[in-house]
Amino acid sequence: VVMKIFHKIQRIPETLRIALALSDKDFIRKLWKETTDGVLKKQLAFMMAQHGFYHLIEEEEDEQLQELMGNVKRNEYFQHLAKDLDIVEPKLPEDIYKSHLTEVKARQPKTDSARQNLASTFVNAFVNAAFSKDKLMNTGEVDWLFKNREHGRISAAASVGVICLWETDIGPNELDKYNSMEEDNVKAGVVLGQGIVNCNVRTSFDIAYSVVSDHLTDKSSLVKQCSALGLGIAYAGSSHGPSVSALLPICESDTTMELLGHVALALGFINVGTCDPDITEIFVTTLLERGDAGLKSPYTRFLCLGLGLLYLGRQEAAEVTIESVKAVPGVWGKYAALTVETCAYCGTGNVLKIQSLLAVCGEHLEENDNGHQAVAVLGIALIALREDIGRDMVVRSFDHLLQYGEVNIRRAVPLALGLLSVCNPDLSIMDTLSKFSHDNDPETAMGAIFGLGLIGAGTNNSRIAQLLRGLASYHWKDPNLLFIVRLAQGILHLGKGTISINPYHSAGLLLRPAAMAGLLTTLHTCLDFKGLILGKSHYLIYTLVLAMFPRMLMTFNENLEPISVAVRVGQAVDVIGKAGNPKTITGFQTHNTPVLLGVGDRAELATDEYVSVSPILEGCVILIPNPEKTKHNK
Repeated sequence: VVMKIFHKIQRIPETLRIALALSDKDFIRKLWKETTDGVLKKQLAFMMAQHGFYHLIEEEEDEQLQELMGNVKRNEYFQHLAKDLDIVEPKLPEDIYKSHLTEVKARQPKTDSARQNLASTFVNAFVNAAFSKDKLMNTGEVDWLFKNREHGRISAAASVGVICLWETDIGPNELDKYNSMEEDNVKAGVVLGQGIVNCNVRTSFDIAYSVVSDHLTDKSSLVKQCSALGLGIAYAGSSHGPSVSALLPICESDTTMELLGHVALALGFINVGTCDPDITEIFVTTLLERGDAGLKSPYTRFLCLGLGLLYLGRQEAAEVTIESVKAVPGVWGKYAALTVETCAYCGTGNVLKIQSLLAVCGEHLEENDNGHQAVAVLGIALIALREDIGRDMVVRSFDHLLQYGEVNIRRAVPLALGLLSVCNPDLSIMDTLSKFSHDNDPETAMGAIFGLGLIGAGTNNSRIAQLLRGLASYHWKDPNLLFIVRLAQGILHLGKGTISINPYHSAGLLLRPAAMAGLLTTLHTCLDFKGLILGKSHYLIYTLVLAMFPRMLMTFNENLEPISVAVRVGQAVDVIGKAGNPKTITGFQTHNTPVLLGVGDRAELATDEYVSVSPILEGCVILIPNPEKTKHNK
């Protein structure tokens, strides 16, 4: 109804926002064809690109609009922001650790340096993400690659992709340096890196598909896994036909659960929220046919998650699938049913679902039958994501779970807290997590440390940085915990504090499906730290790339040249239904664009010379000269 009203009074950008919230493809296509105003079309293209809606690119003839809709220029704008903030200089991991501030230098053990090097690889990738320059990988020497042990080289080679994020011209060339090496680990990393470079960027050439899909038939299953994951990351949310048809045959043949998990994830990414019946059928039959013995691998969770992603935010559409999955024997049937259900009601704030999930968490089961309860805990956070009151209530229920729940529930709660306030360093949540980061159970401690990284992602929050430095010196004897502390430090300083992984945008109205998919994958991977992240599958953390997004506001004139305007940035205030003309932001500071926006910040123009084409100032916004002002000057 609201959409039709906006459409009637010709408020096109607002109409598009609501159409995206309803994900009504046909209406968006109709709206796009009706719009003739060039400037307005450019703004709509920016909005679609920011949401990750790529379904109209093939139909558009104008090259400039194609580029805008496919985020091709995103890296260029990001570099502009970096210059403006004077943070182009690449950073070393040591600049983040600041180990000279803690006094344990003398006690640091010399052993297991490969794990520390791997940690530095991740930190280096996250801190210099999208800057396409760093001091470890792209220096022209290949030494750093060989400081990592066998499977560490996958992540090392793929980290080049993260550093050149969204940079479709330079990125592939940087990765080509490693192509001459025959080693499978390096090959796998390069293929994954190629996918990461093209993440959330669409060009008319399909570079990623041509490079990555050839490796799906490789002899080594490792390279196959990474190329499947690479395709999934490159085409997330675009329902890219060729990639799907390249991946489906792998599901139908008799493959290992490990490879199947990766392929299922990739298919889930590409078709996120589409309820695709064919893929659903394949996944469900696989779960039913494999039997109990066939499902014992830690990678089965990704088959369930891939199925869940197909129904992300689709609510009732998932009922049939949930029923059919319940026939799967053992704990994985429950795991799959809960995963699909929690994904389907993601961000709806549905109270009845939260109650039923709390009931699942309250059961006291034997060690072998309780794997699905962790999903229920994450699901509670997922459903309550959107509104603040629901969030506060859930935080209180989590306190009870921490006191009375079984061990496996306690392990999942810190991760769920991290998801609840992602990129939003809330003091009460920070204190809870900091308390559990010294827990006696190492898995709980790891979850809490990773959660600290998530709530501060890309904010450079000094309090969290201090907590993490303290934890690094506290856990210096245990290389596994230290590894997680380093990861959290890397995520805290994401893109030197300019990139956020918050899946909500457009003033919290719209959820980017691909971003949510990336976050969920990372969290499901973290439910099994020992088997996956501290084992050989640490490269799965790179699925966070899907959620990475520059948290900036840039302003352009009608010809898309960046212009600098004064804007006020402050905490957003809820003014719905207030009488008169209340202020929409409080405690503002005036800056010149480009500026950074945190979670819950809102910007408004401080000059009356321009008016913005889009009602909401975030991401890339086009400004046109204010017609009333120009009349006045005459």
